[in-house]
Amino acid sequence: MTKKEMEDALKRAIVSGLRLEGVKPEELDADTPLFGDAGLMLDSLDAVELVVIVEKDFGVSIASAGEAHEAFASVSRLADFILAHSPQPGAEQAHGA
Repeated sequence: MTKKEMEDALKRAIVSGLRLEGVKPEELDADTPLFGDAGLMLDSLDAVELVVIVEKDFGVSIASAGEAHEAFASVSRLADFILAHSPQPGAEQAHGA
């Protein structure tokens, strides 16, 4: 999967999984902050749900608050994190994906 494809999949998963009303995946910029006073302005409850989405939909665990802080900076950073921590092609996948 390319980074662009991962970003597009993440945008769809975030909008759907967090039930963001009035937000369309294609309207999200990959570099828009997910948390804080700008961008999507997600909160701590959204962060917990986002961890679940990443684990369930993409088969990647976020092991610490530090990892989450770095990975959840933007869709682009989250795509990089997932691609870096996904099973390598040809490796046995635990989630059957």
